[in-house]
Amino acid sequence: MALNDSCLEENLGPKPLLDPTRQQKAKEYARLKRRLSLAELALAGSLLLLVILSGLSARLVGLISLPPVPAAAAAYFIGLMLAYGLLTAPLSYYGGFVLPRRYGLSTQKLSGWLGDTLKAAALGLVLGVAVVAAVYWFLGGWPQLWWLFTWGLVILLSLALTILAPVVIVPLFYKMEPLRDKGLKERLKNLAGKAKASISNVYTLEFSSKGTAANAALMGVGKTRRIVLSDTLLDKYSPEEIEVIMAHELGHHRNRDFMRIFLYQAIILFVSFWLTHIIAKATVPPLGFSGIDDVAALPLLVLVFAGLSSLIMPLSNTYVRSRERAADDFALRLTGNPQAFITMMTKLTDQNLAEARPSRWIERLLYDHPSYASRLAYASSISAHKSNQGG
Repeated sequence: MALNDSCLEENLGPKPLLDPTRQQKAKEYARLKRRLSLAELALAGSLLLLVILSGLSARLVGLISLPPVPAAAAAYFIGLMLAYGLLTAPLSYYGGFVLPRRYGLSTQKLSGWLGDTLKAAALGLVLGVAVVAAVYWFLGGWPQLWWLFTWGLVILLSLALTILAPVVIVPLFYKMEPLRDKGLKERLKNLAGKAKASISNVYTLEFSSKGTAANAALMGVGKTRRIVLSDTLLDKYSPEEIEVIMAHELGHHRNRDFMRIFLYQAIILFVSFWLTHIIAKATVPPLGFSGIDDVAALPLLVLVFAGLSSLIMPLSNTYVRSRERAADDFALRLTGNPQAFITMMTKLTDQNLAEARPSRWIERLLYDHPSYASRLAYASSISAHKSNQGG
């Protein structure tokens, strides 16, 4: 239950004020981004339905002369992705370059944005080709269990990407270097010690070279685990506010959220791949494909899996929001500083142009983090509970 302003002021002191101009822009920006996402989904669905229902898929596969089925499937997948990329290029340009610059979130030049976009696309394409080739190899050898083997492969790839992200993937897009502020570094290392988390070091990411948003994270696992702070965060936040931010990230570690979310998403993926097998197997004959292992049926597999993923997304978001709430709780209790949490959240919401009070249904369906209003009320309730216990 949300608390009123008088309760917030009583428990936390004067309530930090969001910038009304920034919040008006945040609402506009969020609305435009949602419309663009829906447009991209509609275009992707239309492209897949077109090649499935028109018979175009079979004709396109007939043009591919590669004899091994996995190679032919990989080549077809590349063609589909290129067609989708060309189809959605205007939307990607508008949503990825024009809008962020218009709303002051990006400072990149077009050449820099294109470079990052091409790197991300290349990385996604390589991973996608590997998965598609594996799928058709599994279909050739184990037609009833391909979905199970594909699920296992995707899980392993996800784990590998998590481990490699801070040392291989993130440096492709941002310059990373050890934090120079020795006092803050020592403070955060002590905080990690209190949370019983071992970290290799504290790093800074050069966000300011591309935009104005701020972020922080606890990246990697084992020997690659590290605290990462954007330089845009270091410039505008006090040590107490940065400490609360990292206490939240350390809360994920202490609560074993990486494993919890990983296992939860593994279950979701297991069900999604199994249902994709069931639905595709039932729909392949009426659509004129020779079988589920027909390369021409690849758009059908993609469409069914993507559709299921979209339907399940609100369920996944609900669980992730619950873990974010638990991390907030940990941060508030570890630091004992709800005022710093509130001022930090207020700054971050305005700086990142996040919508502070989305509609209840938008938050439930699309948000994987609680809204600013929800987190503000929770911080106040924690403070009120502490005050009552002290009384």
